[in-house]
Parts: sequence; structure tokens; C-alpha cells
Amino acid sequence: MPDALISFLTSGVAGLGWGGLLLVLLVMTQLTIFSVTLYLHRSQAHRGVDFHPVVAHFFRFWTWLTTSMITREWVAIHRKHHAKVETEEDPHSPQTYGIAKVFWQGVELYREARNDRASIEQYGKGAPDDWIERHLYTPHANLGPTLLLLVEFALFGLPGVAMWAIQMAWIPFWAAGVVNGLGHWWGYRNFESADTSTNLTPWGVWIGGEELHNNHHAFPSSARFSMRRWEFDIGWAVIKGLEKLGLAKVLRVAPSLDIRPNIAVPDTETLRALLSHRFQAMTDYKRNVLMPALREEAAAAGARLRQLLPRPLRRGLVDDGRWLEPDAREQLRQWVEQRPRIRALVEYRVRLAQVLEARGNDAAERLRQLQAWCQEAEASGIRALQDYAARLKGYALAH
Repeated sequence: MPDALISFLTSGVAGLGWGGLLLVLLVMTQLTIFSVTLYLHRSQAHRGVDFHPVVAHFFRFWTWLTTSMITREWVAIHRKHHAKVETEEDPHSPQTYGIAKVFWQGVELYREARNDRASIEQYGKGAPDDWIERHLYTPHANLGPTLLLLVEFALFGLPGVAMWAIQMAWIPFWAAGVVNGLGHWWGYRNFESADTSTNLTPWGVWIGGEELHNNHHAFPSSARFSMRRWEFDIGWAVIKGLEKLGLAKVLRVAPSLDIRPNIAVPDTETLRALLSHRFQAMTDYKRNVLMPALREEAAAAGARLRQLLPRPLRRGLVDDGRWLEPDAREQLRQWVEQRPRIRALVEYRVRLAQVLEARGNDAAERLRQLQAWCQEAEASGIRALQDYAARLKGYALAH
């Protein structure tokens, strides 16, 4: 075999060493992650940010080249995930399919969701529908990765083929598997949202900020995923950098919560803040009302908290055991029934959740119900509940 051919097969025309190949691979996979999280997710699916047409089209081209995903389909599937989260209609819920299937077979679930054309039409509205989308990106979706394979083989030889294979597995593994699977199964929660979403780590770097999945489910339309001072969202850092260059415009971020002192009765400002931060209100209730009561019960019984009530059942207290197996849910119900104080606190939580989650536009009636709830909580004689109600009345959106 001629030396020139051997040289081409081993290093292509670029002639990079292993260090250079690794650097190129990391840059290209990170660009793919940014194209998904910034363009498909935050911009197209949730309208949290707009990009300059040049930047937007680069992201669009890059997803076509490196993933073969069609913007309308990705947007529709993700929007349906939020609309039907943790139900049988959710395209990729571990609660329905099991964590193993979502983690290892997330691509198959995505393909099944693509075949539901009625849902694609229903949830995919507003996605790009211009000439290049209709004539290239949608009808020839597989041409992008094929072109990428040829280019990488020419540039890097046989190592380029290996790089291409890794790129083809990158989004299926990290997005379809890790985010859609582990992001609803393992991690920590800042917000008691009405699903099982979790934050995988407080530092969203490797997969573009998507690690902060619970934050995203609490505030889906926010372009920023980090919510705590110690959290970092690299996707948000890129957005702010592009904004300074005039290449991005932030449309929505999660509103900040303010606490006004000495508010005697909940008012319309209280209600507005609660509707925006209902998951924060539920989280505060868990941390400041339920958990202190559980610790007092444990101290009175001379037991540790985990002995008094195992962690899975403790988590069930804040969502009525929705995600527990039937036997565990019944066990939790009986445990609560035997403890009048805990039962009262659970009932107050359920009533508050009903006020905040009620559908309809009768704000006056909802405010009346909130005022009645606060009045009864303050008359309950339970100090933690009284303190919580006093703080709740001062909720306001920061200006």
C-alpha cells in the first residue's frame, strides 16, 4: 500500500495528532450541545431568547449536519413532554417507561414520538418553515450526517470516522438518555414541581446547562436555567455573551421573588407572585413547615428521621404520594392518619395547592380563597404554619 494512502487513512489531509483530534471532537460536540440547548430548546421550544438570523441559522444548520433532527419535530416532542409530563402521553417519562428504557432506548422513544404526526402538527407550530427547511433540512435530514462523515474522513482519515461515530451517539446519549432519563430519576430538587424532574448537578457545563432540569421545569420559558447563587449554567453564559455582541435578545427569565414585611392580608400582588412561584411556595412549605414537624415527631419518638419515615415516603408528603407505588402510598396514608398534627399540615398543604393550581380566570375568587387559607393557618395554633402564612402574605415579584 502506498505511503501516501496509508498517511491519508491514518491522519487525513489535516494531519492532526491525537491531541488535536480530541480538541476538535470536544469543540464540535460542544457546538452540537449548544445548538440543541440554545436554539432548539430555549429559543424555538420555549421562546425564551431570540438569536440574530445568522446565529440562528448556524445553529439550525449544525443540528442538521450533526444530528439529522428536524426542528419542528424536536420542538413538538419537547413541548408535548411539558404538556403531558409524567403521564402515559409523555414521550419519554421514566415514570411510564422505566428508567432503563428511557436511558438506553431514548432514541427509539424519540422515533416513536416522531411518527405521531398529529402531535407534531399540534405542538410544532411556529417552527421554521422557509424554503431551505422545506427543500433541504426536512426532506433530506439524513444527508447532513452523511456529509459530515465524508468531510471528517477527508480531513482526519479513519480516526475521523471514529469521531463521527462518537458525534452520532452524543445527543442520543446525553439528551435522550441522561437528561430525559436521569433528569427525572436522580438528583436534587430546588422546586417541588408537579413532576419528578431533578437537577443532576449544580454546575451545568458538560451538557450546556441542561443538567439543571428541575429548575427548567419550574420555569420552562426562562432562558436562564440557574436559579441559586451557587449554580452555573454555561448556556446562559453564552447567551449573555451573544447579547453583548448584539447577537441575542433575552425574552424571558424566571421572575425574582421578593418578600414584603408586615402585610396583614394577601393582596393581588401576593397572588401574582404566588402564581409565578407556586413551586417555590410548595418548596418553602416542605422545608419550613413539614420538615420541622417531622423532626419534632422523631425527637418525641426518640428516633432518627429516617427511622420515623423513610425518605421515599417523606417525599410523598409533598405530592400526596403521587409517584409512590400503591402499597407505599397506602402505608404513607396510614402513617399520616395516626398523627393528627402531621395530618393537619398535609391537609393545609393540599388546600393551598388547590388554590394555586386551580384552573380558571376568576382571580377575585382565588384571592378570597388564599386570604381564607392564610387566616385559618394563622389561627391553627401551629407556630411553623403561622410563620409560613405570615411570610406567604408578603410574596411579591421583584421589580
